[in-house]
Amino acid sequence: MLEQRLYLAELFDIYGPLLTDKQQKCLSMHLFEDFSMSEIGEDLAVSRQAVYDILHRSEQTMAAYEKKLGLAQRLREQRQELTEIYDDISQLSSDKKMDEKEAN
Repeated sequence: MLEQRLYLAELFDIYGPLLTDKQQKCLSMHLFEDFSMSEIGEDLAVSRQAVYDILHRSEQTMAAYEKKLGLAQRLREQRQELTEIYDDISQLSSDKKMDEKEAN
Protein backbone atom coordinates (compact mmCIF):
# COMPACT_ATOMS: atom_id res chain seq x y z
CA MET A 1 0.00 0.00 0.00
CA LEU A 2 2.76 2.43 0.95
CA GLU A 3 4.80 1.49 -2.13
CA GLN A 4 1.77 2.10 -4.34
CA ARG A 5 1.21 5.49 -2.71
CA LEU A 6 4.85 6.47 -3.19
CA TYR A 7 4.72 5.32 -6.81
CA LEU A 8 1.58 7.40 -7.43
CA ALA A 9 3.18 10.41 -5.74
CA GLU A 10 6.19 10.02 -8.01
CA LEU A 11 3.96 9.81 -11.08
CA PHE A 12 1.96 12.80 -9.85
CA ASP A 13 5.14 14.88 -9.50
CA ILE A 14 6.02 14.13 -13.12
CA TYR A 15 2.67 13.86 -14.88
CA GLY A 16 0.36 15.82 -12.56
CA PRO A 17 0.42 18.96 -14.71
CA LEU A 18 -1.02 16.90 -17.58
CA LEU A 19 -4.14 16.03 -15.58
CA THR A 20 -7.25 18.19 -15.33
CA ASP A 21 -7.52 20.66 -12.46
CA LYS A 22 -10.11 18.47 -10.74
CA GLN A 23 -7.94 15.37 -11.10
CA GLN A 24 -4.94 17.27 -9.74
CA LYS A 25 -6.85 18.56 -6.72
CA CYS A 26 -8.43 15.18 -6.00
CA LEU A 27 -5.12 13.30 -6.21
CA SER A 28 -3.28 15.94 -4.21
CA MET A 29 -5.83 15.79 -1.41
CA HIS A 30 -5.76 11.99 -1.43
CA LEU A 31 -1.98 11.47 -1.69
CA PHE A 32 -0.49 14.39 0.17
CA GLU A 33 -3.15 15.62 2.57
CA ASP A 34 -4.51 12.15 3.45
CA PHE A 35 -8.15 13.12 2.91
CA SER A 36 -10.67 10.30 2.70
CA MET A 37 -12.80 9.92 -0.41
CA SER A 38 -15.80 11.21 1.54
CA GLU A 39 -13.91 14.32 2.62
CA ILE A 40 -12.70 14.95 -0.92
CA GLY A 41 -16.24 14.48 -2.19
CA GLU A 42 -17.55 17.07 0.27
CA ASP A 43 -14.86 19.55 -0.74
CA LEU A 44 -15.44 19.05 -4.47
CA ALA A 45 -19.23 18.74 -4.13
CA VAL A 46 -19.31 15.29 -5.73
CA SER A 47 -20.20 11.82 -4.49
CA ARG A 48 -17.73 9.40 -2.96
CA GLN A 49 -18.16 7.23 -6.05
CA ALA A 50 -17.26 10.18 -8.28
CA VAL A 51 -14.08 10.69 -6.24
CA TYR A 52 -13.23 7.01 -6.63
CA ASP A 53 -13.75 7.29 -10.40
CA ILE A 54 -11.62 10.45 -10.62
CA LEU A 55 -8.81 8.83 -8.63
CA HIS A 56 -8.97 5.61 -10.62
CA ARG A 57 -9.04 7.43 -13.97
CA SER A 58 -6.18 9.69 -12.91
CA GLU A 59 -4.05 6.73 -11.87
CA GLN A 60 -4.74 5.00 -15.18
CA THR A 61 -3.90 8.16 -17.12
CA MET A 62 -0.59 8.64 -15.32
CA ALA A 63 0.28 4.95 -15.73
CA ALA A 64 -0.40 5.24 -19.47
CA TYR A 65 1.89 8.29 -19.68
CA GLU A 66 4.59 6.39 -17.81
CA LYS A 67 4.22 3.36 -20.07
CA LYS A 68 4.69 5.54 -23.16
CA LEU A 69 7.28 8.01 -21.86
CA GLY A 70 9.07 6.17 -19.05
CA LEU A 71 10.14 9.38 -17.31
CA ALA A 72 9.72 8.04 -13.76
CA GLN A 73 11.76 4.93 -14.58
CA ARG A 74 14.45 7.05 -16.20
CA LEU A 75 14.53 9.31 -13.13
CA ARG A 76 14.93 6.28 -10.82
CA GLU A 77 17.79 4.98 -12.98
CA GLN A 78 19.52 8.37 -12.93
CA ARG A 79 19.18 8.56 -9.15
CA GLN A 80 20.73 5.10 -8.85
CA GLU A 81 23.60 6.10 -11.13
CA LEU A 82 24.19 9.28 -9.12
CA THR A 83 24.21 7.27 -5.89
CA GLU A 84 26.80 4.92 -7.37
CA ILE A 85 28.93 7.86 -8.54
CA TYR A 86 28.71 9.47 -5.10
CA ASP A 87 29.72 6.18 -3.47
CA ASP A 88 32.69 5.87 -5.86
CA ILE A 89 33.80 9.43 -5.09
CA SER A 90 33.48 8.80 -1.36
CA GLN A 91 35.54 5.62 -1.70
CA LEU A 92 38.23 7.44 -3.70
CA SER A 93 38.33 10.19 -1.09
CA SER A 94 38.70 7.62 1.69
CA ASP A 95 41.45 5.81 -0.23
CA LYS A 96 43.32 9.10 -0.78
CA LYS A 97 43.14 9.93 2.93
CA MET A 98 44.45 6.48 3.81
CA ASP A 99 47.33 6.88 1.34
CA GLU A 100 48.20 10.28 2.84
CA LYS A 101 48.23 8.83 6.37
CA GLU A 102 50.46 5.96 5.27
CA ALA A 103 52.83 8.39 3.54
CA ASN A 104 53.27 10.40 6.75
